Amino acid sequence: MEISVFGRILSEFFGTMILVLLGDGVVANVVLNKTKGQNSGWIVITTGWAFAVAIPVYITGWIGGAHFNPAVTIGMAVIGKFSWSLVPGYIITQFLGAFVGAILVYIVYRDHFHATEDKDSKLGVFCTIPAIRNLFYNFSTEVIATAVLLIGILGISNQHNNVGALSAFLVGILIWVIGLTLGGPTGYALNPARDLGPRLAHSVLPIPGKRDSDWEYGLIVPLFGPIIGGILGALIYQGFISLI
Repeated sequence: MEISVFGRILSEFFGTMILVLLGDGVVANVVLNKTKGQNSGWIVITTGWAFAVAIPVYITGWIGGAHFNPAVTIGMAVIGKFSWSLVPGYIITQFLGAFVGAILVYIVYRDHFHATEDKDSKLGVFCTIPAIRNLFYNFSTEVIATAVLLIGILGISNQHNNVGALSAFLVGILIWVIGLTLGGPTGYALNPARDLGPRLAHSVLPIPGKRDSDWEYGLIVPLFGPIIGGILGALIYQGFISLI
């Protein structure tokens, strides 16, 4: 079956939308008031995000490669594993899919947003907030974590591993372990679309008692940190393989 360029780009929108719907959905379930999962903790959030990445890979990965992340798209293009001609279309639809996914989360949890007074919790459903605000170290954390993400993705997809249909599941485990180990300082954005699209949704949605969307942080750390980390991770893995 030959997949058209439009089909590949559309798959990125659909997959990213599901990723954010499920990923931001688990955060909403944990941090908002009067939900069934309120206060269930970091393990639930990291596990939910792991599956939120893995499931849409199974749904659309066979169509467009299941990047869902500008850092992955750019990193792959830098090392010649993805066509630069497709990069703009992929990135635009990733951001749009993330925005729509965040809107859907608000629809699902609308009453719980109204029942929650904590402004940071409402923002944290949509996008990342640093535990300790230090832009240099927050930025460095995102660079390092996203570099690990690309190294892991490239390693899992290496033909010599022959993991086949397990690859999406293993990428979910990769997201899970990054969240458990490196996610504490920043909330592990790893993905400019996953952060910026929902952050924009937070800014325009009629959420009562919400705070500002923290663009000072959002337009620096989770936007450019993952892109730099993705490029570095891809180059590091390619350099490592070239030495074998």
